[in-house]
Amino acid sequence: MSFNSFSEFMAMGGHGLYVWLSYGLGLAVILINVILPRLQRNRLLAEQKRRLRREEGVR
Repeated sequence: MSFNSFSEFMAMGGHGLYVWLSYGLGLAVILINVILPRLQRNRLLAEQKRRLRREEGVR
């Protein structure tokens, strides 16, 4: 498929909204799948550090 201008490329033959929306949603899902586990890991590590400090303080 060949486009004569950038606006034709963005319009994707009248299907631009669906094409770019699907790309955007796909990128959002990928980013969520990368970011959320990292946040959960950091939260878990912080909780474990607090628990260890609390247990060491009791002894």
